[in-house]
Amino acid sequence: MFQVPSTQWVEHQAQAAGVEWCCVKASGTVDDEISTLEETLSELKLDAIVSGALRSDFQKVKLENMAYRLGIHSFSPLWHQHPFEHLHGMIENGFKIMINSVSCEGLDGEWLGRILDLDNVKELKSLSEKYRFNVDGEGGEYETFVVGGPHLPRMLKVEGNASFDSVRGVFTITNIH
Repeated sequence: MFQVPSTQWVEHQAQAAGVEWCCVKASGTVDDEISTLEETLSELKLDAIVSGALRSDFQKVKLENMAYRLGIHSFSPLWHQHPFEHLHGMIENGFKIMINSVSCEGLDGEWLGRILDLDNVKELKSLSEKYRFNVDGEGGEYETFVVGGPHLPRMLKVEGNASFDSVRGVFTITNIH
């Protein structure tokens, strides 16, 4: 239900943003992910959760149902934003978004580790139209890792290695400072 590549490095994002980090480890099945998350959140003093869901009814409903059971609010402020406008807006607003996995026709190893900017996001849009994938990656066509943005006082410096097998690839982060 949740993105996997580079999640072990999210703590660095939290530290850089100055927010408390709470690690929730699950087995990788949807039921376990939700129940483990719910159990962890039930132990915290929260009144709401915020998700970055864009279009997945499945994910949004699972999170909303969990929030309901916990007696807290669930917010999805990005829900149903236009895919290209969402991506373009993130970049215009200072987010530095690195592609850390690709798994669809049209995206090759050259995209791995690349930071999206206004020029290459237009190229991404063109490829998405040609190869018929979601420009924002919402179908799992690619995954991302945020290395900079208005919530971070500095851009994270990421080191890693790209591997691509002609169908899919991953940028494996080895160090962040």
